Amino acid sequence: MRSVALSLLLLSALVLAGCQSKAEKVKKLLDQYNAEYPAYANDGLDETSDSARMLTGEKLTADQMATLDAKRKERDVRCKPEADRLAQIQREILAAQQ
Repeated sequence: MRSVALSLLLLSALVLAGCQSKAEKVKKLLDQYNAEYPAYANDGLDETSDSARMLTGEKLTADQMATLDAKRKERDVRCKPEADRLAQIQREILAAQQ
């Protein structure tokens, strides 16, 4: 009986340590994500005034649309590595929370 109680106590301690370790990993990943996201949001999610005009229903000329599309493509190429990195951190957070 004593060995069963000791075994249960040891198992409980291991489970608790595993939960604390998991929580620490999630916190570390969240801190990393929260530190990196603002810079990405400023650079990678910066919307142009032309796209805001489109949302209001204003019609843009073909030249304005071409310029807007070129800006979007350039921004996507420039920001893709950081977007992929943030997406990977999000996947790791979700996996660690399981």
